[in-house]
Amino acid sequence: MYAVIKTGGKQYRVQPGDTIVVEKLAGDAGSELKFDSVLMLGGDNGVTLGAPLIDGAFVGATLIETRKGEKVKIFKKTRRQGYRRTNGHRQHESVLRITGIEGAGETAKWDGKVDLMTKAEINLRARGLAKRDASSDLGSTSTVVTDHDGAHVDAVVVESSAPAKKAPAKKAAKPAATDEA
Repeated sequence: MYAVIKTGGKQYRVQPGDTIVVEKLAGDAGSELKFDSVLMLGGDNGVTLGAPLIDGAFVGATLIETRKGEKVKIFKKTRRQGYRRTNGHRQHESVLRITGIEGAGETAKWDGKVDLMTKAEINLRARGLAKRDASSDLGSTSTVVTDHDGAHVDAVVVESSAPAKKAPAKKAAKPAATDEA
């Protein structure tokens, strides 16, 4: 099942489980949102169009993060006048996870778990720079460790799943030039 919703002056085609980036919406990370401006529903019963909206239909979503978007550069110039100005702008945006669609006698829910990890944290983890706590690491295992008194202590050992970095290859030394004249 899918729906077309309108928010921030734009229209989005969404399905349960989709992650979309929209204009900034009010709310904290993890808050539930409901969009009642549903323009179209599609599913097993066919397509339902609104005139302009479908009464009683809504799309549920979870707010993952509110962030600034990519930088847009603004450059102004007037020829032969020595006038040049450079400026930049980063639009505020919200990242949403669509959790359910309801309307026209149909319901579709997403069964997954909403992860509130931000894009910045995902990027840092991909480069191996983020701090990892044992509770959020998927590769952690429990072991029994003894301290210096011999008492057993439960500990969590975090194993890195990232491959080891290779040292850069050294250039081979050039052979000495020989005089054959």
